[in-house]
Amino acid sequence: MKQKIIIIGPAYPLRGGLATFNQRLATEFIRNDYDCSIYSFSLQYPSFLFPGKTQYSNEPAPGGIKIFSVINSINPFNWIRIGNRLRKEKPDIIVVRYWLPFMGPALGTLLRRVRKNRHTKIICIADNVIPHEKRIGDKSFTRYFLKSCDAFITMSEKVMTDLRIFQKEKPASLVSHPLYDNFGEIISKEEARKKLNINNEELIILFFGFIRKYKGLDLLLNAMANERIKKAGIKLLIAGEFYEDKKPYFELIEKLGIKEQLILHTDFIPDSEVKYYFCAADAVIQPYRNATQSGVTPLAYHFEKPMIVTNVGGLPTLVPDGKAGLVTEPDSTSISNAILKLFSMDFAIFLSPMREIKKKLSWDTLLKKIEELSRL
Repeated sequence: MKQKIIIIGPAYPLRGGLATFNQRLATEFIRNDYDCSIYSFSLQYPSFLFPGKTQYSNEPAPGGIKIFSVINSINPFNWIRIGNRLRKEKPDIIVVRYWLPFMGPALGTLLRRVRKNRHTKIICIADNVIPHEKRIGDKSFTRYFLKSCDAFITMSEKVMTDLRIFQKEKPASLVSHPLYDNFGEIISKEEARKKLNINNEELIILFFGFIRKYKGLDLLLNAMANERIKKAGIKLLIAGEFYEDKKPYFELIEKLGIKEQLILHTDFIPDSEVKYYFCAADAVIQPYRNATQSGVTPLAYHFEKPMIVTNVGGLPTLVPDGKAGLVTEPDSTSISNAILKLFSMDFAIFLSPMREIKKKLSWDTLLKKIEELSRL
């Protein structure tokens, strides 16, 4: 009889990196002969709390995965009802994602109901324990949620350290963020640039993903105003939706006079188009002010693009300096120097080390760690 796994977290028709990750993990379980499904949200965020344009994908549904959109993040009666449903269903393992204290009451209550069956092992994949933007109630919500889990997986040392502030005794393992290999194969730079209407001769560095304060786009814009970068003709491709007020960014662009150096695609990038942005770029940059892990990093590895990352959180571990790219400090001068240095190098020197690192970023490694923790 197949082992039964339930993943709790966002999934189609919700969009974004968490949904993509959960669907890819479910696919890996199914490939390994598990009975796996995803319990997602009927209401993830109330609209006034959601910073983007829409929470929903307009892409086709992923094939071969059972997704139940049933959890309401703000309805306590729903938490109890779905918790009781899962308690009776008796999955062998629940893999629950935790990324925001707001979800602590809903998920913590639901999982407490499940635990009453004295059978299901609850493994948390913690993306963040201490959030990037702090709010009242964060600590109590997080503490409440963590008590409902049996074991934990983090994908950066920073999150592991944060976890141990709250939960010192339960088993926890560090596993690198697996490779995003579900966005299509590498295509030629020419084909990708034709799709995005970018000149083949341009030198392009890519900033990819939701735009939020902690990601340091303002630092990068200031770096792009460096006269040496202007003279070198390096352009910045910004691909991702604003998750905060965009007005200060456009005012900064105007003030710095760098509009001609930017290629702006500031809408949500659907999964089917991700490959065009990475394959069109010469390199990828993550100028974050603070970070845990980043889903952009495994994307860059998949598409074999060298990276510039700032020396914060788990980024320097994920992107070894001189092997997968360059590590720099989170200030505009250091970032501009790193961009100039990278474009003075032969990108071919990064290819072999990046391919070696790629081999280690497997979904099978994550799956085996979940299995191992469930047996403790």
